[in-house]
Amino acid sequence: MKRILITGGAGFVGSNIAIELKTHLSGTDVVVLDNLYRKGSSLNVPRLEKQGIKFIKGDVRNPQDIATVGKIDFLIECSAEPSVLAGKDGDTDYLVQTNLYGAINCAEYCRKNNAGMIFLSTSRVYPIDPLVNCKLDEKTTRFELSDKQKVAGLSSKGVSEEFPMDGARSIYGATKYAAEVMLEEYRQAFSLPIVINRCGVIAGPWQFGKVDQGIAVYWLASHMFERPLKYIGFGGTGKQVRDMIHIDDLVKLVLMQLNDPAKFAKGVWNAGGGRDISVSLVELTEICHRITGKEVQIGSDLETRYADIPVYISDTRKLTSFCGWKPGKSVEKIIYDIHEWLKDNQEAQKLLKT
Repeated sequence: MKRILITGGAGFVGSNIAIELKTHLSGTDVVVLDNLYRKGSSLNVPRLEKQGIKFIKGDVRNPQDIATVGKIDFLIECSAEPSVLAGKDGDTDYLVQTNLYGAINCAEYCRKNNAGMIFLSTSRVYPIDPLVNCKLDEKTTRFELSDKQKVAGLSSKGVSEEFPMDGARSIYGATKYAAEVMLEEYRQAFSLPIVINRCGVIAGPWQFGKVDQGIAVYWLASHMFERPLKYIGFGGTGKQVRDMIHIDDLVKLVLMQLNDPAKFAKGVWNAGGGRDISVSLVELTEICHRITGKEVQIGSDLETRYADIPVYISDTRKLTSFCGWKPGKSVEKIIYDIHEWLKDNQEAQKLLKT
């Protein structure tokens, strides 16, 4: 790889990938493009430039901005409005233009440059109703997926790529799924090595989370700053579960895919923490308490929010059997690493306190 463009490259995921690629791929020119729309993104620009990574302020919604990058050999598409609530409570136009048309603009730029592409999609492309109405076993601290499911591609191991795709998935999820469909067309029509990863909850240092996205850092920061929290929906007990993947484990996958993109340019790949690296809100509260030594007031709201689901776990057996990749860093390690970063970063603390 001679020249790699990372769109959304000043965000949490993009900046961490950019720095690791610059470190591991000697002789590779890494360029990032970002509109700095996301809170905290501007703090990553000095980190990038310190590593010799060129930063270009631009927007994937505008093909002219992408064109300023010049010739590339590969593109990693990390730009997104990642909030599930954004399309309903926020700017729907920005969501659609960024997540769908932005991805298409990136694919078109790859076509013009005969370049490969990795697209970071989301587990939210899977329809909501089958996940809300699936069979669950209620345990002391969490809901567990039963093995006795009526839906294909769903088991105690989680949601696999065989899960049926009919049904509503949130406006956010629809933008990412529509982008996947278009990228498949680009992949087939122009023989481009386009890799599609459906990521679960990605977490780690340099993430600026909020209540509807980036739950790991949001929950930890709330404990550090002794800010009250709330268990929302599903009885208000905090037993809803998500798997998590440390940003370092995702970077390992990206490096593997960059080494042989054509090998991975078929179908889609679930990339998450799986059952072993999953956590309920109750369990996350205990981990945050253990690491910070602080307890916070936690209330309950019985009303389930738009597009929420009780359990999501990525079944990554397809990816593991295909290439041997599997995540290795536990939820406890994820929270510990975020804590170590945040406790010494005054600028980040200021942002997360607001």
